[in-house]
Amino acid sequence: MKDETQQFDVASHFVSILEKDDTISPGIAAIKTLLMVLEKTKFDTVQEFHSTLQAAVGAMRKTDKPMTSVVSGTELFSRFITLAKFDDKTMDEVREIMLNRGKMFLEKLLESRNVIAKQAITFISEGCRILTHARSRTVREALILAAQNNKRFHVFVTHSAPDQHGEQMVQELENAGIDCTLILDTAIGYVMETVDMVLVGAEGVVESGGIINRIGTVTMAICAKEMKKPFYALVESFKFCRLFPLNQRDLPNEYKYNKKNLKDTTKVHPMVDYTPPGYITLLFTDLGILAPSAVSDELIKLYL
Repeated sequence: MKDETQQFDVASHFVSILEKDDTISPGIAAIKTLLMVLEKTKFDTVQEFHSTLQAAVGAMRKTDKPMTSVVSGTELFSRFITLAKFDDKTMDEVREIMLNRGKMFLEKLLESRNVIAKQAITFISEGCRILTHARSRTVREALILAAQNNKRFHVFVTHSAPDQHGEQMVQELENAGIDCTLILDTAIGYVMETVDMVLVGAEGVVESGGIINRIGTVTMAICAKEMKKPFYALVESFKFCRLFPLNQRDLPNEYKYNKKNLKDTTKVHPMVDYTPPGYITLLFTDLGILAPSAVSDELIKLYL
């Protein structure tokens, strides 16, 4: 293999993308990194290509960034770029085809949030009150688009301990002219009876239609169900993952904890939790508005 990857630090490149632009999710950053690996590497065989991509994904998985969308996004990326016919092609031609397909895949993903936002704003009525959790980039885009369409509404945002991402979300929404209230995580039950809907993002969607998201999401979903409030998840299809958890313990530790805490998880809190499909009203995705029960069929199509 003749390449420049010995001088290319995959993990550092991945982390730098996220640090330079916090509107980008880890999954998108991982796909951009794999495209860079493709551009910098010449392969003698397809097997060599797969080995290099797997090594790159492995390097990214050793960072302390959230891993759920990294795993699902890179799996779909690798699958998509290798679906083309490579008969009678030289390896240089194969590499060029993969690069072109990879760029097409990324362009489609970058449009996903806008597609989801356009679906979600039809559910946001004039004067409604919305509860959201922490800082979801996809939820933020939907709310800002609704405001740009001259809809007036109020958003309650959880503080989201321990890193207080809710404060950043409130600032970004208020900068877009949206009325907000920052609430304690423990005030979910108190506020729930006054809201019209719950909008959350997701780091992953599992085969059952349940979601993996910021810790506290399942608490919010249970409360919404009890108070008969619709609970909507806004999530890109590249976050659909081949997992079927039955409870919180079934989530891989790699998804739940920072890398530095993986050796002993008994005295640290998880960063994400699992919300079963029974608590989710609808999923707004770039594939359309889905009931949780439809996710397994969509996953089959994605991985065919």
